[in-house]
Amino acid sequence: MSTVNQEAKRPLVRLDTAAKGGGLLLLIVLAVLFPQVFSNPSVTNYGVLALIFATAAVAWHIFSGNTGYISLGQAVFYGSGAYFIANVTNHLNLSGGVGIFAWVPVAGLFSGIVAIPVGWLALRTRRHTFVVITIAIFFIFQLLAYNLQSVTNGSAGMQLPLPPWIAATYNDYFYFAALIAAVIAILVSWLVRRSHFGLQLLAIRDDEDRARGLGVHTERVKLMAYVLSGVLTGMCGAIYAYYLGSVYPPFAFEAIFDLTVALMAFLGGLGTVSGPVIGALLIEPFQQYLTQQFTAAGLSLILFGALFLIVIGFLPQGIVPSAEALLKRVKEARTR
Repeated sequence: MSTVNQEAKRPLVRLDTAAKGGGLLLLIVLAVLFPQVFSNPSVTNYGVLALIFATAAVAWHIFSGNTGYISLGQAVFYGSGAYFIANVTNHLNLSGGVGIFAWVPVAGLFSGIVAIPVGWLALRTRRHTFVVITIAIFFIFQLLAYNLQSVTNGSAGMQLPLPPWIAATYNDYFYFAALIAAVIAILVSWLVRRSHFGLQLLAIRDDEDRARGLGVHTERVKLMAYVLSGVLTGMCGAIYAYYLGSVYPPFAFEAIFDLTVALMAFLGGLGTVSGPVIGALLIEPFQQYLTQQFTAAGLSLILFGALFLIVIGFLPQGIVPSAEALLKRVKEARTR
């Protein structure tokens, strides 16, 4: 009887896998066609920013979502990537064009190098203390950006070369660069989630002391995830800096960036690959809308903070886990 039940379930499993694969393929096709369908630069601007923050949210989740260590210092790597590509273009006298995108992965590697000493210091602490340490390190880097004139040009900022593209298709190049970065981040997150390395991260999240007792090299595993997160976040900073054409300390090291990527991951759902992406695609356009509509006295920040509290209070599991739980209950009800 059990063999018959297993044979009956196999087509359903294959159908479910095919549906997921088809849905993923459809999303990729829609993402590629987006600039052609919505050619208005103001609309493609939303697409560029949403993809950049989707990459940053996935990067945040690779470390924080899998380990339970909430990092509020991701802007350190974001700003490092931005200033790296600004220094490269200025010191090498590079002209604007598609070739500058080749430096984006290098900027990510530089941010990963920055993440090694930062992670080694911060990860010597646990959970809540770690949050405080990451915030402190963020403000240290922000002050360094103002004071290291030879590297950052201080409050005057640094300019990047202007691309030679026409206004009608200017955003498209950045859109596809951000799309490639997002696909890479999602693929990395998927591989981590299904690897032995990912299982070690989840063991740390559940019970770090027990994981160490079972032979997991917790310090090394956490640092590796932290550096990987820093690499992907640095790529986001590099793309955004080139997109804006300039880098300033308040932009490169912005506190709201850390809260934004955390909110995106929480809204989409921790412990899922698609959750941070969904959260970013919902939150970033909404945040841009609030910024445009409510600019007086920082009202947009107040509304954004209220949204964060609402998500944490009323949707603690996030959209994806809540939807999966609802579908599971519906299937069980139909079965009964």
